[in-house]
Amino acid sequence: MMETTQRQTYLDWLRILSIAGVLFFHSAMPFVSEDGWHIKNAETSNLMMESNHFLHLFRMPLLFFISGTVSYYMMQRRSTLSFIGLRFRRLFIPLLVGMFIIVPPQIYMERLAHGYKGSFWDWYPSVFNFVPYPNGGSFSWHHLWFIAYLFIYDLIFAPVFTWMISPKSDAFKQKLAVLARGKWVYLLMLPGIIWFTFTSWDYPETNDLIHDGCYFVYWLFFVLMGFICITQPKLMDSLERNRRFALTIGFLSLMTWEVMRWNKIEPDHAAWPFHHIIFSYAFTALRPTIACGWVLALVGYGKHYLNRKHVVLNYLNQAVYPFYILHQTVIVLIVYYIVQVQNESILSKYIYTVGITFFVTVLTYHLLIRPYALTRFLFGMKPKDKPKPVIVAPTEEIQPTVILSA
Repeated sequence: MMETTQRQTYLDWLRILSIAGVLFFHSAMPFVSEDGWHIKNAETSNLMMESNHFLHLFRMPLLFFISGTVSYYMMQRRSTLSFIGLRFRRLFIPLLVGMFIIVPPQIYMERLAHGYKGSFWDWYPSVFNFVPYPNGGSFSWHHLWFIAYLFIYDLIFAPVFTWMISPKSDAFKQKLAVLARGKWVYLLMLPGIIWFTFTSWDYPETNDLIHDGCYFVYWLFFVLMGFICITQPKLMDSLERNRRFALTIGFLSLMTWEVMRWNKIEPDHAAWPFHHIIFSYAFTALRPTIACGWVLALVGYGKHYLNRKHVVLNYLNQAVYPFYILHQTVIVLIVYYIVQVQNESILSKYIYTVGITFFVTVLTYHLLIRPYALTRFLFGMKPKDKPKPVIVAPTEEIQPTVILSA
């Protein structure tokens, strides 16, 4: 069986687009009517909240799916311990840097917005009390929960990943190829859908690991789905071939979910017409079905249209991880001042937030992180490529030609 050991370009493009989606999502959070974000504008938008709801359905599932494929490529020619060491350097070190350096300014600005008067340096020692945010504490990983979860997944499944890429699993991978026939690959959606449907009521999303019983396992299913699909290339071919089918699933389930929500036809509303619990579970199942449909559709369309290199791809691919680590802190710092501006529309504030965040984050990466070995290490980047020595072929001496005449 042919192995996909050479990294696929379309996955890099999808990763870049996913991080771009995170920028638009978090930039909108100060302006959506939903509670629970760090700094809020005085006026908020229900429609912007709806856009964020749509993005939230599949943005993290897509990132976790791609992370599963990344783990596959990182396992190539590495032992289990070597893989864990690499993930420690690429995930755990940036997580620590984030929790002690990147995230604290977000919490401090939130405290200012709620009336705190002290300086940052007066407040900062409270981080080392290790009291979890938001229960009066200042210790948190905020948006970096994604890195923490991914690190734990890789720790737990490193032996399984090692087995999956070894010849010992060839028989299993041959059996996986059966799923590439027809549309059987979409059976991979079922574990996540079933788990979410029957656990999400009791365990709402918290991103704090300890109380996140539903989502911690739910995200894991996407990591495993990505790893399995890239391990057996025929599955990726099937996703490309059936991309319209996946998009149809995602679209129809989304339209059903939205029509029901907008008309208050939900299990916890008085207008809910169904009394048997199975209908409540069916409604709940729409959400993971939307996520799976859109993720697998995007992978299929990406494989078909984005599997091509570009001169900027290598730069962008290196930049997205530090960009993700930095972006939310930049948003919070900027928004603290933007929400105080009077007589400006929500849209203009949002556009300005996106633009300035992109500008500041990219230049911070380009000028202060990318050039230096230490900052590259702290932000989980690969070491800089050493320039290859130019080997000049020795010039041959031209011997004079002697002509002998008789």
